[in-house]
Amino acid sequence: MTDDLATAPAPAPAKAPRARTPRRRSLGWLAALPLLLLVALAFGLPALAMTDGAFTVADGGYGLDNLSRSVDGAYATALLGSVKLSALTAAVGTVFGLLLAQAVVSSRGRALREAVLTASGVLANFGGVPLAFAFVATLGNAGVLTTEFGLDEHGWSLYGFWGLTLTYLYFLVPLMVLTVAPALDGLRVQWREAAHDNGATTWQYWRHVGIPVLLPSLLGGFVLLFGSAFAAYATAAAMVGSSVPLVTLQIADALSGNVLVGQENVALALSLDMVVVAALVMAVHLPLQRRSTRWLA
Repeated sequence: MTDDLATAPAPAPAKAPRARTPRRRSLGWLAALPLLLLVALAFGLPALAMTDGAFTVADGGYGLDNLSRSVDGAYATALLGSVKLSALTAAVGTVFGLLLAQAVVSSRGRALREAVLTASGVLANFGGVPLAFAFVATLGNAGVLTTEFGLDEHGWSLYGFWGLTLTYLYFLVPLMVLTVAPALDGLRVQWREAAHDNGATTWQYWRHVGIPVLLPSLLGGFVLLFGSAFAAYATAAAMVGSSVPLVTLQIADALSGNVLVGQENVALALSLDMVVVAALVMAVHLPLQRRSTRWLA
């Protein structure tokens, strides 16, 4: 026993702790430098020029005259008209987009799902003058469906608020399908099975489980649709002109001098108003997006 202890190897001495070397800063941010420069040139400089022009008054100094004009009279009517049109189309697009996305996600046909999502990706980017021409040829005063079913005899007019609303929904509903489809895929089957095992109906499942979980994604989609409709210009300009008061059309008129000469700075003030509305929209959208990602991860 003592011999074994005597011949046993001595324990190795403990290694001294290594001195901490200063951590080098990662240079990975240099890879994003071209993107940062592009953003600064493409967005930063125009934003500074717009802000400078919005606060520049007639005598060359700075003041709030342009901003005061941009929220008064016809300009205020146009701003409220854009908000009204955007809110309505975003709400209707959210509902119909959710229903269509749920029908596609719950279907067993993979070909149908891929076809609808692919078509939604195309239609969500189909706007401007081609979209206006397509609706004029279909539902205009001499459109195919208008003459075939006599819609003009029942008071239908494409060149008004409701005609523009229908046109906007053509690209907003597919956009909502693309936005909410991943969220619907994130709903776990176990949640539905647990609800049914506890005696819940389909309506109760959606009321107490599905809709609360999807609510951040739905609100985020609504905000995204609102921003898309709020910034749209070419479709409305080609189809309704100045018959529907919209802030984007007022900006174009002010820049071109169609109404009053020398209103360029007022147009920049209107653009700044749009930026403020867009910033408020993004301030709502980003927290909702983070919350939906946490729920459906």
